[in-house]
Amino acid sequence: MTVYVDDMRAPYGRMIMCHMLADSDEELHAMAARIGVARRWWQSPQKTSGSHYDIALSKRALAVGHGAVEITWRQASAMNARRRSEGALGSPEEASQWLNARHATRQTEATT
Repeated sequence: MTVYVDDMRAPYGRMIMCHMLADSDEELHAMAARIGVARRWWQSPQKTSGSHYDIALSKRALAVGHGAVEITWRQASAMNARRRSEGALGSPEEASQWLNARHATRQTEATT
């Protein structure tokens, strides 16, 4: 099981935020607790594009220190899209390949 943090930099008040996601909600919540992020900040898949926390860069550094894997925001997006379709995040590389193949298939279908 793996926890991931992306490289997004979104301003929120005086903070800069990124995303933290994981293979399972249990691992995601455990990492959030470990780095001091309250459970109330969890963004459920019913309300967002996928289960995740928006975390400040200071919390991102703590998560990386506790073993979170750094990924790009594009990889995070591909992983969430794959999870919605296939039920699992997969690795960042697998999710990106899956999304690229899906886009290629849709482009081919659109031109035929």
